[in-house]
Formats: sequence, structure tokens, C-alpha cells
Amino acid sequence: MLRKALIAVLVAATFVSPTAAATRSTLFPGVDYEKQVLFTLHGPVVLHVITAPRPGGLYSLKPLLSNEAIIGRERVTSMQQRVSSSATVAGVNGDLFNWNDGHPSGILMRNGVLDSLPLPDRSSIGIDSDGLLRVDRLKAIGNWRGTGQRRLLRLNQVSAPNAVTLYTPSFGPTTPASTGSLELILDSFPAVTLNSDLTAPVSSAKSDGGTPIPPGGAVLVARGSQIPFLTTEAAIGQQLVIRFTVNPSWEGITGAVGGGPVIVRSGAAIFNAAEAFPSNNLMPRNPRTAVGQRADGAIILVAVDGRQPGYSSGVTNFELAQAMIRLGAVTASALDSGGSTTMAADGVLLNRPSDPSGERKVAESLVVAYEGVYAPTASEPVLSPNGDGVAETENLSYKLVRPSTVSVNLIGPDGVARYTDSGLKPAGVYPLSWNGLNAGGTSESEGRWRWEIVATDDLARSSSISRGFWLNNTLGFIAVQPSLVRVGPKGGSLRIDVQLARSARLIIRIYSSSGVLLKTIANTTAGPGPYSTRWDGRDGRGKLVFSGRYQVRATSPGDFGTSQLVSSIVVRRVAK
Repeated sequence: MLRKALIAVLVAATFVSPTAAATRSTLFPGVDYEKQVLFTLHGPVVLHVITAPRPGGLYSLKPLLSNEAIIGRERVTSMQQRVSSSATVAGVNGDLFNWNDGHPSGILMRNGVLDSLPLPDRSSIGIDSDGLLRVDRLKAIGNWRGTGQRRLLRLNQVSAPNAVTLYTPSFGPTTPASTGSLELILDSFPAVTLNSDLTAPVSSAKSDGGTPIPPGGAVLVARGSQIPFLTTEAAIGQQLVIRFTVNPSWEGITGAVGGGPVIVRSGAAIFNAAEAFPSNNLMPRNPRTAVGQRADGAIILVAVDGRQPGYSSGVTNFELAQAMIRLGAVTASALDSGGSTTMAADGVLLNRPSDPSGERKVAESLVVAYEGVYAPTASEPVLSPNGDGVAETENLSYKLVRPSTVSVNLIGPDGVARYTDSGLKPAGVYPLSWNGLNAGGTSESEGRWRWEIVATDDLARSSSISRGFWLNNTLGFIAVQPSLVRVGPKGGSLRIDVQLARSARLIIRIYSSSGVLLKTIANTTAGPGPYSTRWDGRDGRGKLVFSGRYQVRATSPGDFGTSQLVSSIVVRRVAK
């Protein structure tokens, strides 16, 4: 017993360790993002975590389908941008998929409509109408009936020899090419829902695939040994009855994706769920994705970067389960992993996918969707309308996805609004460009400014958002000479000039193009007025830097926020 306990402690110690660094931000009201960097025995591990309220009201957890079709793939960021007018979303990649044609391997249900059937030997992830996450293995049965008995039926499968398959508009524009198939067109067919009889008459027939799938309709396709049954039992004009059921019944489930394996159940991490995943999928340290729910109903979405030595080594499937426990999950499932692992918000990538080409095209995305008022972060964290041409204009905006009555204010450090708007607005994006100047053409008050919007939509749902930024004219007018620095055995010479509006702390540093700090060349209190310093082309160890692109960053932290100016230079190593 002692030996087993010691092994468990050692396994946990390989992953669960103090957070080395964490950055947190609010993506939109109630939905937060955190980037964690953990030290492990196998190197650093970077986790990206989204937490969101229990689904309900303005919030939902739902899948997005690539290109609105079963066939094909699309990047998570692109899917999010495509639905931006109907909701503000943040999420991760979804189910495993067929690499060649992109169809998901397991269940897909959107807004209660079934698009793809589950795999019985892998977990399916469902969201019910009460906002609870269900992770179950489902057995599905589909059947059709004309004038004869009920016969087995598949749904939206690309290739199904010796079978009858129903193709709905979510499959794509046409049925697959299939020599010798018999295809019955149902011009009017109800949306496919679970556990209900779906009826429609046969409108017409054709063969060999490539049949247009009518909007609001479907196509029933027989191949091989099943063609005679469709021929004799489903003549044109015949009323057909179609039914899909799953066990367990999943009553109340409104959205679902395939995934697996289950990694947390009843608050306990699962080492081996005995699902249809090979050990070479579960045991290596890879990029991985998961969804979970806390006891209070909060949703957790996690993307772990991996396959990038020195940045993030990734995790095993069990280490992913341990991470979800540490984050408070009482229920959790893995999703597709490896190069598919992606996290994004409002169409902007948050993690670092492992594929050399960057973000991978995938079959689906699982997202938290928010229907309240949304405002992106201010374009300039620090506005500096001092005439130096840097950070002179603040671009603000807000988005409504439903008609709403709004109250909009841009509020200064003194609590007085400089810009206001109100009234009933249609859905859309409302921008404001502000130059930070008052009516007399001089700079507005320095300090913290707030962009605040309160909205009540046509469903009587209230929401609000506030985004802040600083107005700070302390630092300005950076100049570096020359822009091409020649560095020889005796070093080099770069002159850096800035202007300070008041006495303030000033830090000037040299960074590589990838953001690595090479040297601090000034850390002092200076001003008001001009300040000048030089860099000799050496790093903090006194070594000459190599040829390449570098950045000069001048920073001034203070009571009105931290202002920063950046200038790029090119270094060329020379022999003399």
C-alpha cells in the first residue's frame, strides 16, 4: 500500500508544480483567460485556460462546424470570425476528424439538431438545457421505414457500402459521388432531432451520387445490397418515417461534440478510461485540449501547448486530467490533440499551435458564446497625444448582436464623461476614434480613462462592459541614430534620444527581434526635457551581438500608467 501511494505521489510530482508565471485577462464579461507556465521534470509546460459562467441566459457552450458543412476543414479563428455577428465567442478545437475529407469522427449536435452520429467506444460530450456538461458513451441507432419493416440507417457518412444513408444540408451542397447508388430526394424534411419520428414523402429519384441536397430537405441514398429495399419500399410519393435514437437517451441535450477519453468523473482523475484510443495516443507528452465543468457549473476550456522544447513540452493524457482537477473540474473530457490543439477568442489566436505551418484547419470548434454587449480592448493601452506621431489616436468600439437600448460613455479620470451616446440601436459594430484632445486642441487630463457601455437587448437581458486605458504624455519623440549599426571588434555606437514631459523614471533596453532582453542601458530618473544615451553593440555579458534586427524599448512607469516607445534597428557585424 505504501509503495502504491509513493508511486502516485511521484507521478503527480512530474506535473503538478508551482506556477512559474501567469497572465490573466478578461476576454468579455464573465469570461476570463489565463496563461500559466509550469515547471516540471520534463521542462516547462504552458497551459491556456478559459473559464466561463455556467451556460444559460447570455452564455452558451456550443460547437461550431467548419464551413457549415460536415465535409471540409477550417481554422478555429476563421470559424469564430464567421459567427462574430451573432455572438462573441472564445473556445478550442473540437472532435477528432478524418484528415482527408474533414468529417468529424463522433457526434455533432447543434441547437438540438443532429448532424453526425456518436462512436460507441469513445466519449461524447453533451450540453443540456440546464447548462450541465454530460460525458457519456452513446450507442446510436438510426432506421427508416417505407412500406416494409424498419431498416438500419446511417447519417451523413461519406462512405457507407451496402447501407442506406440520410444526407442533410449540414453534410454539404451535394451527396458524395457513388457509382450505382440509388438516391431519393426528400424536398421537405424536418430537422433531425433525437428520439422522434421524422416523416416526409419521396419527391424524386436519381442515381450515382452528386445529388443536390435541398435546403430544408434531405436525400436518402442506398448502396449495394440495400438498393432493392429502397426500390420496392420507397416509391416516389411514398411517406417515409425516419428515427434516430441514442442510449442513454440524452433528453434535454442541445449541443454535442465527439471527443474522449473522459478524464475526470465525479471529481476524480481517470488514468485509463478504456476507450478506443491506443496507448501511443495517450502516453506521450503532446499538445492537448480539454473541456470540463466545476461543481458550481463554471465551464473550463484548456489548451496545453507542446512539441516545442524549451517553450512547452506538452502533457500526457493523465497529466491533462490532473491539470483539470487542479483547475477545479468535477467532470472533464479530452478533445482532439496534437497539432489540432488550438485556443482563440473573438477570432484571435491565444495559444501556440505545434504544426510548423501554424494553426491547423480542423472539423469543429467548441466555444463559449456570449450575446451581451462586447467591446474589444482599447487599441492603445497608453494614449499619448503629444504630437510625436506615436499612439496619437484611440480606436474604440462596441458590438451588439441583438437590437438593444444602450448607454455609452467615455469617462475621464475626474469621473466626467467626455463622450456620451444613448438610445435604441440595431445589431452591429459602433466605432469611436478619439484623439485625446479637448475642444481647445490641447491634451485631455492624464490618468485612467474608461470606455463603458450598458445595454438591454430586445429579450430584456441586461449586460455591460468597461474597458480602460491610460492617457499619458510623459514619454515621447524617440529617435535612434543610425538605423544601421555597424559593430566591429571595438564595438559600435547607437545614439538614443527621448523627451520627458516631467521628471520620471526611465528605462531603456535592447531586445532581440524575438523579444529576448539583451541589455539594460539606462535605468534612472530623468527629465523634464531631452535625455540621450548610447549603446555599444554589446549584450549584458559584454559580448558583441550578432548581425540581425533588434529593438530599442524606452519605458517610463509612473502614476499615469506605463508608457513605452519602440524603435527598430539593424545590426551588422564587420571585421574592423
